[in-house]
Amino acid sequence: MMSTAVIHQPDFAPYLGFFQRFQHADLYVVLDHVQFVHGTSKSWTHRDKIKTNEGERWLTIGIRKPKLGTPINQVELLPGFEWAEKNLALLRENYRKCPGWNEVFPVVEKLYSERCDLLVDFNLNFLKGIMGMLDIQIPMVRSSSLAVDGSKNELLINLLHEVGANRYLSGTGARDYMRPDLFEAAGIELVWQKFTHPVYRQPFGDFIPFLSVLDLLLNCGIAESRDVLRSCK
Repeated sequence: MMSTAVIHQPDFAPYLGFFQRFQHADLYVVLDHVQFVHGTSKSWTHRDKIKTNEGERWLTIGIRKPKLGTPINQVELLPGFEWAEKNLALLRENYRKCPGWNEVFPVVEKLYSERCDLLVDFNLNFLKGIMGMLDIQIPMVRSSSLAVDGSKNELLINLLHEVGANRYLSGTGARDYMRPDLFEAAGIELVWQKFTHPVYRQPFGDFIPFLSVLDLLLNCGIAESRDVLRSCK
């Protein structure tokens, strides 16, 4: 029997494609022991974008600046949580008139009120809240809890063996460094995600794809967001 796993960093409120993979997987391996990436275009673990009347804007989680090489699971949140209030204010300013506002914002506000010391705990709580709204049920395991080593392809293969998965569902952004031959030699089927971004209602002009899933939820509400996700199969 095939067992399919998704392996990915615990990003903050990521785009819809992040969650679409979970519809085709049996397990989400939370890649939380690898290096935290900060200050580049690939920095998604502590931020994502929403749409405003001035274009795209970042929702950013306040963190203590980590030393180079710090793993994700050791990145600390800034105390005081003023950043949370700023994020909520930005959401109010741009989504309060949207159809999903009254239903979704109280859930988002509650998720922001979770007081954690570590970014990974905050993000995973947020991800679980979003998955609840999207009716996604998939078990999670943190890579930091598994006895594995290696890097890049070797690390992924070792994680898959450790959790007993023989199929890996990967996002297409990893194509540049993936070695399909190594997965085949390890007895693991490598499957690439198939995802075409759906178009849904948005204010402020032309549709902008690949925003935080919060954009979908606040614009469309829970039931319609579930329908949009199911249409992405």
